[in-house]
Amino acid sequence: MSEPPPATPAGAGHEGGHHFELPRVRALLMHALPRFVEGVIAPVAVFYAALVLLGLNGALVAAVAWVYGGIIYRYARRRPVPGMLLLAAVGVTVRAALAAATHSAVVYFLQPTLGTLIVGISFLASVPLGRPLAKKLAKDMAPIPEAFLRHERVHQFFLRISLLWSMVLFTNVVISLWMLFNESIGMYLWFRTGIVAGLGAVGVGVSVWGFKRCLRHVNAEPSKA
Repeated sequence: MSEPPPATPAGAGHEGGHHFELPRVRALLMHALPRFVEGVIAPVAVFYAALVLLGLNGALVAAVAWVYGGIIYRYARRRPVPGMLLLAAVGVTVRAALAAATHSAVVYFLQPTLGTLIVGISFLASVPLGRPLAKKLAKDMAPIPEAFLRHERVHQFFLRISLLWSMVLFTNVVISLWMLFNESIGMYLWFRTGIVAGLGAVGVGVSVWGFKRCLRHVNAEPSKA
């Protein structure tokens, strides 16, 4: 899988220093798709298949085995293990242990929902503080020049996007909790996954559209001496 093309460095072709070009969206999506399948779709399929065939304990073992299997595979192929995968391994181990101790699948799925709630609160709290969490995440994911990030229009954009993602995550939590306590585990797994994926897709779509619009305005500004 090819890596996304590098972003244009700060000041390239623009003396103002805030010029920036977004990597091609298709390249970003193709880069993210395998990670989405491995981290979101496949674990649900593995857990549900094992739940039907082996029961709750078998499903918990299968979920843990899936994550650690991905780590072992990478080590065996001498590939780097992403930090997020290591964190996921720790998280799924704790969740599985608590669910096994309580004999409840609800406990297994409740924990990440509470984590989502905390992340949503973090996004929301970052807005009045003037330190948008969306900006921090964008810096982690792409080589965005500091001069571009310091632009007032860009800062305002990330404040709005942080607010948007707090709403997306809160909606995720409400839907997840309602389905977890009112529907079967099978219904929860598939319908909740589809709804959450749809919400995420809308959030990503609005974020990318807004960022491209912001880019056009900032890059169109005249250069500063």
